[in-house]
Amino acid sequence: MKVVICGAGQVGWQIARHLAGERNDVTVVDSNPDLVRRATDTLDVQGIAGFASYPDVLEKAGARDADMVIAATHSDEVNMVTCQVAHSVFSVPRKIARLRAQSYLTAIYSDLYRRDHLPIDVVISPEKEVAEAALQRLSAPATFDTESFLDGAAQLLGLTVDEDCPIVNTPLRQLTDLFSTLRAVVVGIRRDGTLFAPESGDQLFAGDSAYVMTHAEDIRRTLEIFGKQVKKQERVVIVGGGNVGLAVARALETGPNRVRAKMIERSRPCAVRAAEALERTIVLHGDGLDAALLAEAGIERADAVLCVTDDDKTNMLAAVRAKAEGCPLAIALINDPTLVPLMEPLGIDAYINPRATTVSSILRHIRHGRVRAVYSIGDAEAEVIEAEVLSTSPIAGSRIRDIDFPEGVLVGAVRKGGKVMRPTGGLGIEEGDQIVIFALAKDVPEVERLLQVSIDFF
Repeated sequence: MKVVICGAGQVGWQIARHLAGERNDVTVVDSNPDLVRRATDTLDVQGIAGFASYPDVLEKAGARDADMVIAATHSDEVNMVTCQVAHSVFSVPRKIARLRAQSYLTAIYSDLYRRDHLPIDVVISPEKEVAEAALQRLSAPATFDTESFLDGAAQLLGLTVDEDCPIVNTPLRQLTDLFSTLRAVVVGIRRDGTLFAPESGDQLFAGDSAYVMTHAEDIRRTLEIFGKQVKKQERVVIVGGGNVGLAVARALETGPNRVRAKMIERSRPCAVRAAEALERTIVLHGDGLDAALLAEAGIERADAVLCVTDDDKTNMLAAVRAKAEGCPLAIALINDPTLVPLMEPLGIDAYINPRATTVSSILRHIRHGRVRAVYSIGDAEAEVIEAEVLSTSPIAGSRIRDIDFPEGVLVGAVRKGGKVMRPTGGLGIEEGDQIVIFALAKDVPEVERLLQVSIDFF
């Protein structure tokens, strides 16, 4: 597949890394020559320095015979014009644009993106994706990472294994015997900084981070088995009143659980805008690192603090200050993946990586086969892929134990006829089943091959 990626920032670079690693023909375009050089020096991609929306620049990048253009520059307008030029001049079949401004995303204006208007096939909104990720973190406070699959019927939980975890030092095959009715599978373990797909004889040790795929109805039981307390979130303090903070506060106001939220925002115009947009949320103007202001927001009585300013270090320090003031759960928005290892020593419970959420949503629209969802784990170390099994897919008609999966791949859940089942070796995979697979990055191309339709399908 030939792909032109416009924008070599964090998101563009990460997508280029994914696609180039899978031997696609990738060209990266950016107006900053240093970013283009970084991409070409570190990845197997071609690079063009120039403005992505200029037809001559797209021509040089190979748009004339490209299968896809991904517009992920920092400017919404450049992304929109890039897609228009890619369509009108070069007839590129698929166009994906990242748009941040809420006005462009309002449902009543969705006609704007029709082929005869602004021809964008997929619109990705980082703020919307990040706000949803933040709400998921709040809904599962005992986890450091969480994502839903199979229309919410299955959930991926990232759980830290503590010293007092009831199942520490227990081989995974014994867990199947001990909890025979539990619809949960440990699909990944991070130990000493390395992520791997465990085998049945592997044990969980204190200090491990485990990724567990569980049926939505078994989330509470899974958390209890891992020694995690399940506590309802009733009071939340949000530090940061930008697009993400505002989206989270709105969702909490309109959600089924009566969550009382207070917001702290440093910028006065931003605080005024948030106060006007929100009905029940109390907005305080000031610095989220100010202990007196945190006390005024009731941080010692809050169930969680969500730090979502546009500065990673502010988010981390505000989370640490909130924990010091007595808040039991601190969640920070962190763009820079090199800061993530500092979370544990600083006592920050969970983080949201906007880059990973945006990359995940873009990858969902790139994967081959009938892929329904993709979630990127860590620093692009692994993916969780949800896909529908087609009649000509190599895995159709096989039992799980007979499928030649690579070592770094595990099946996390299977849905048959609307019923989610725990994957066992003897479970047969049939056409129409929906399957959720954990795969280390190096094994993703092989998983795609197993999910792909054969050429005679067409």
